[in-house]
Amino acid sequence: MVVTRFAPSPTGYLHIGGLRTALFSWLWARRNGGKFVLRIEDTDQSRNNEDAAQAIVDAFEWIGLEHDGEILYQSRRTGVYQMYIEQLLQEGKAYKCYMSKEELDALREAQTARKERPRYDGRYRDFTGTPPEGVAPVIRIKAPTEGTITVFDGIKGEVTFNVDDILDDFIIARADGSPTYNFVVAVDDALMGINEVIRGDDHFSNTPKQLVVYEALGFKAPAFYHVPMIHNSEGKKLSKRDGATDVMEYKRQGYRPEALLNFLVRLGWSHGDQEIFSIDEMKRLFDPNNINKSASIYNTEKLDWLNAHYIKNLANEALARELTPFGVDLNAHDKKEILLDALKERAKTLVELAEMVKEVLTAPAAYDEKAFKKAVKPDSRAVLEAFAAKVEAADGLHLPTDYHALMETVVSEMEIGFGKIGMPLRLALMGKLSGPGVDTIMAAIGREETLARIAGLTAQLD
Repeated sequence: MVVTRFAPSPTGYLHIGGLRTALFSWLWARRNGGKFVLRIEDTDQSRNNEDAAQAIVDAFEWIGLEHDGEILYQSRRTGVYQMYIEQLLQEGKAYKCYMSKEELDALREAQTARKERPRYDGRYRDFTGTPPEGVAPVIRIKAPTEGTITVFDGIKGEVTFNVDDILDDFIIARADGSPTYNFVVAVDDALMGINEVIRGDDHFSNTPKQLVVYEALGFKAPAFYHVPMIHNSEGKKLSKRDGATDVMEYKRQGYRPEALLNFLVRLGWSHGDQEIFSIDEMKRLFDPNNINKSASIYNTEKLDWLNAHYIKNLANEALARELTPFGVDLNAHDKKEILLDALKERAKTLVELAEMVKEVLTAPAAYDEKAFKKAVKPDSRAVLEAFAAKVEAADGLHLPTDYHALMETVVSEMEIGFGKIGMPLRLALMGKLSGPGVDTIMAAIGREETLARIAGLTAQLD
């Protein structure tokens, strides 16, 4: 059974790159009928942020990536790590190192001066003397001192590291007894049955150290897939300006979770020329072996295009509920179908759609100066009053076609072009010359509001 995991550190909010890694891991587990584990790596108490940890959980709930079993917190597993550290000490595979920070700094300075790679020199590796007084030791693992370590990666292929270039006896427990990252990751992945690890390329350099831990403890290493980074349009690391921000910010900006997932799955993975994937299609088609070897390029226009697609195809009843957090309550509005059908074709985000709805439902407080000069002609007052009279006298005005028919009647009776009524009427309704069709606006706001807005503009024409 395939068992994958997502294991963020709560030192900051969940960002877009992390969410993509989680999505890939989740899809692979789901495609294979396996398990997907969420683990919070919070052993470094000096850097942990409880709000960030909760934000990770909130992001998973919003995006819809359900995990199997309880969320696992490394901070609650200290006893497990201590047990395995003690095991390595007893077996002579790890040892206590009493080297002070000052000694280590001096060693590294000397090595740098000799143009050598700074690293611990193993001076306590086989120490049998009397430990120095007043020094709390760290625990170091006995790493190989020669040879190579080969990583078999599903994306990069087979990569061989020269031990002399990358390793020393690295610390697995700090002086205060707290375990270090590479140690706890290997222990937890093994004990939790994680057999396929999909993670960012920035973790690749950690892999040889983790393989040392697996070997020392007699654990079987998982299969690895290291996903290339996401870059901006200039080929550089993503910044907050580019989109490397808190995932929940995308919710606040009005993006739909399915659009964000569709966008992310295409960052580094493809299936032919297909751009739009349902969740079921992603689960059926995704394979980490098909992830691109090169970095992906973040494209806001593509995200907006996908989000517009999902907004347009969302049922109006559900869409009305989605707009509530953005200050728009259409749930009891009897013309929400007409309004949303007209506006959702034009919106890239829920924020944009909410603003469009507010513009339609709120009478203009002023009129755009340039629009006023362009729309208002000497006969505009007479045209608007003639149309208002038709509206007031008509029965059964419910649909855009009802209002459009009245506009056509006025055009015919007054022998004018359609622009003669359309432009001043749009100005009266919206205060500007943009927006959905005027017939749709009138159907959405109703007869009384339509008459009030026309009267508001004609009062300016005295």
